Amino acid sequence: MVSQLSNKDWVWWKHGIIYHIYPLSFKDSDNDGFGDLQGIIDSLDYLVNLGIDAIWLSPIFQSPFNDFGYDISDFCSIDPRFGTMDDFRELLEKAHKAGLKVVLDLVMNHTSDQHPWFMESSSSPDNPKSNWYIWHTGTGNSRPNNWKSATGGAAWTFHPQRRQYYYHSFFNNQPDLNWRNKELKQTFFDQVSFWLDMGVDGFRLDVINLVVKDKKFRNAPFLALLKGRNSKSYTRNRPKSYKIVAQLRKLINNYENRLLIGEIYTPPPGDASLVASYLGSKKQLLHLAFDFSIMFRRWSAVQYFKCIDRWIQSIPQDGWPCYVMSNHDLSRYINRFGFGWNRDKKAKIIATLLLTLKGTPVLYYGDEIGMRNTRIHRKNLMDPLGKRYWPFYSGRDKSRTPMQWNSLDFAGFSEVKPWLPVNNDYPSRNIQDQLADDNSLLNFYMKLLKIRKNNKGLQFGEWIPAINGNKSIMAYYRKTEEEVFLITLNFSRFQKK
Repeated sequence: MVSQLSNKDWVWWKHGIIYHIYPLSFKDSDNDGFGDLQGIIDSLDYLVNLGIDAIWLSPIFQSPFNDFGYDISDFCSIDPRFGTMDDFRELLEKAHKAGLKVVLDLVMNHTSDQHPWFMESSSSPDNPKSNWYIWHTGTGNSRPNNWKSATGGAAWTFHPQRRQYYYHSFFNNQPDLNWRNKELKQTFFDQVSFWLDMGVDGFRLDVINLVVKDKKFRNAPFLALLKGRNSKSYTRNRPKSYKIVAQLRKLINNYENRLLIGEIYTPPPGDASLVASYLGSKKQLLHLAFDFSIMFRRWSAVQYFKCIDRWIQSIPQDGWPCYVMSNHDLSRYINRFGFGWNRDKKAKIIATLLLTLKGTPVLYYGDEIGMRNTRIHRKNLMDPLGKRYWPFYSGRDKSRTPMQWNSLDFAGFSEVKPWLPVNNDYPSRNIQDQLADDNSLLNFYMKLLKIRKNNKGLQFGEWIPAINGNKSIMAYYRKTEEEVFLITLNFSRFQKK
């Protein structure tokens, strides 16, 4: 559904709403327990009626699924779990016909160790693709340096056939690509063009700030490792990473009205200025970038206000903010600190905040009905992080559980047992029942989305602070020459029932 406002300045990725779908968990059309592309196609009417403008799909490419799609073995094929290339073309055509853009999740930092590129690269130092990944002989009998993996432990693994170490930012079955290699870069960009030529409207770039590492392989400072401040560890935010982004932006600019949205993850409490440094059209960088700072805030008007103000002040003049409250890697917002009671009332405040700020809102599937984190028994865990760190950390499965469509078995997601358990609250928390309840969270979202779509002030207006969270009240104006909105949000603690 495109904006109901007739304005030549309306841009879908700036003034519209993006909806994040985790395809494995959205809708299962063939009853194999996994969500698929046909399931999304069957759900397009719901998405259009909800009022969103674009869908972003977590990876659907060929993968061994050791990290559930973020370990890609072929960037130009659809994984059979999701369907076929014909299914994707059908989704693209029908989404476009319905007025929805389609954004794919692109992992540029690494591949699966089963990708043909890595198989060739690891076969011999003399292979033509030898330098497509990051290899090092090490120091004596030791690893090249003290770099750590984001998933825990050393970031270097010895490969017996090549008799060298390869670098991996995450699991050892996800070797990092060498973006200093021109042949690799050109081949990768050709594959990006493959999807753009097909009509894909843009890409969400996974951990894009990690794509370049220190050329000298210097040891990370001890305090940086101790505090987890990876920005000083020589493995992310290197100057050349901005050049890679700029080169990709140059490619994207050859196509009309396409999007690059980047994941620039920073540890809590976040770093708005770093994220904003990847934005801007003058520098030809990202159109949008996620600032995770707001996802690390507890229930507090002061904390939210300071976080939002800092983010907006950090954005370059030619940049544009976006906001997201939940995603597939972190807890759903409704389960965070301070949401312990009256969650649906608080969820309506968060919805109002998300949909009235200056910038692009990104909704995570199920947040519109207040889906909760799901407690998953150890035997049912799928996430490799959860399996590795149980019971200290249960992993990311809790926020990836099946969409709750109705009160039938398995919440209408499938007719068979899904790949992850459905939350036990699905009989009372589902789309079908909330559509029938005028006071439900879902109908609240739909009304807000309609108001946003019909008012220029909420799409184009400047953000002007009014109350900075004092006494648990946050207020701000959205203002254009034609109209002014005053949004007032009461964060006062609701009484326990």
